[in-house]
Amino acid sequence: MSALMSPDEIRSPATRGQVAAWGLWDWGSAAFNAVILTFVFGPYLTKAVGDDLPGGISASTWLGWALGIAGFLIAVLAPVTGQRADAGGHRKLSLGVFTGLTVLATVGLFAVKDDYHYLWIGLVLLGAGSIFIEFAGVSYNAMLRQVSTPHNIGRVSAFGWSLGYFGGIVLLLVCYVGFIKDDALFGVSTDGGLNFRVVALFAAVWFAVFALPVLFKVPEVKGIPADRRPSFLQAYRKLFRDIRDLYRSDRHTVFFLGASALFRDGLAGVFTFGAVLAVNVYGFTAASVLIFGVAANVVSALGALTAGRFDDRTGPKTVIVVSLVGMLVAGTVLLFVSGSMMFWIFGLFLCLFVGPAQSSSRTFLARLSPVGQEGQMFGLYATTGRAVSFLAPALFGLFSFLFSSDRAGTIGILLVLLAGLLAILPVRRPVDTAT
Repeated sequence: MSALMSPDEIRSPATRGQVAAWGLWDWGSAAFNAVILTFVFGPYLTKAVGDDLPGGISASTWLGWALGIAGFLIAVLAPVTGQRADAGGHRKLSLGVFTGLTVLATVGLFAVKDDYHYLWIGLVLLGAGSIFIEFAGVSYNAMLRQVSTPHNIGRVSAFGWSLGYFGGIVLLLVCYVGFIKDDALFGVSTDGGLNFRVVALFAAVWFAVFALPVLFKVPEVKGIPADRRPSFLQAYRKLFRDIRDLYRSDRHTVFFLGASALFRDGLAGVFTFGAVLAVNVYGFTAASVLIFGVAANVVSALGALTAGRFDDRTGPKTVIVVSLVGMLVAGTVLLFVSGSMMFWIFGLFLCLFVGPAQSSSRTFLARLSPVGQEGQMFGLYATTGRAVSFLAPALFGLFSFLFSSDRAGTIGILLVLLAGLLAILPVRRPVDTAT
């Protein structure tokens, strides 16, 4: 785990084993993103643990505030965290530490029983886990150029995203069949939410196991001499200087960061409110929502894999633009149709474009990033994304309130996606795109 890689060597081809090891981290991270936050433990926390919470504030509102605080901390700290990992030559160490902390936070969720007195433990751990996994993701994304070349970076990025989706598929199915459904295979008791708490332990082990290969197979980058590394406060001054200089030297990178923040918030809104819409508007049951989530991951993964080849041929900007247009079309249709069958058809059609947009957004920035500064750039990527992360939820709530309809909330998400599309149109393509 101590091998070093110079900036020049980043451009050399990685072995298939290194690419596979890197992608397995994405596969493992589905344990937190898909299982803990989205489909299993997050709903358990708000619907079961906080169901009888006293007072006028719901458990869902508390969860939103907890994740909002976590988002603020990510926005403030992520760029400097990535910058210091680059400078110190411990990008891989940073990935390992923050992945480990995410796993520990997930293990801690086993203590959250089906009682509102345990809600606060769950909120703190979910908030902490979301911070740690975001910091880990900064270093992980920064390693993309270490396992790819300009000629295959789109396919490698898509490979990672698709593994993340497929990991979510497998893990969700195991959790549903083994722990969640009425006649669950492993027969874990439901008293005190034990079956959900065991899912948290299973997810933690899953993430830990599949995060190990990248730590052993992918070489570390070289840092700068210790006497030239900035202190924590100096890192912030350097950050602001770099943003100023980046704007002066390459405004298109700054414009891309702004545009991607918008459409990535729209993508997050699709996942955040998709299940709400499925149940409240299109007649889905709780079980059918989980099955739809599995299907959505399959479609998104296939979309990401297919688009990866187009990314390498035509560039990431084309893939992003086409994906956003496709999502806007599908989302507009969903505004006017009803019934579960229509949601299955057009909801999955929309998901077909989610994976390509996410994957190509990552390759776009990786192509733009100066060699040796990928961690800082992906820290900025995380920060800009968090800076506008309130938009989709706020607009969803606004339109739902104005029209007294959850369906109308879709308009808010579509507006954010449209803003992201309009913002990226004038952004210049990365100069090292292989065509």
